[in-house]
Amino acid sequence: MIKVAMTSVFVDDVARAHAFYTEILGFETRLHMDLGDGTPFVTVGAPGGAQPDLQLLLEPGQGPIAEPYRTALYEAGIPCIVFSVDDLPAEYERMRGLGVRFPHPPREQGPVLAAVFDDSVGNLVQLTQPRV
Repeated sequence: MIKVAMTSVFVDDVARAHAFYTEILGFETRLHMDLGDGTPFVTVGAPGGAQPDLQLLLEPGQGPIAEPYRTALYEAGIPCIVFSVDDLPAEYERMRGLGVRFPHPPREQGPVLAAVFDDSVGNLVQLTQPRV
């Protein structure tokens, strides 16, 4: 069986992204190391043992491939990744209270309730909750 082990999000600043993804979104740090040349290698994941084999790499987003890709996604309003939550309205209010900007507040989109926020490091991210 093939499973996703790691995926990445290109970010403006790895240290700021690490703070946002852990302090605001509530992810836990899985790996935090220097690759030897000052380049950080930082992964986060769901806390408390949820999805223990899945990591999100906070990848430096500078460079000839990453920058145009990120810019095009952002300008088109396309989220770079989708996260699920149990209670989207509560998460939306909590995050707004922490100063997170939502260009797309919660609304129904087919089988899910969805919202899009700015992760403060160059990306739009979608939150979804299945509609019951």
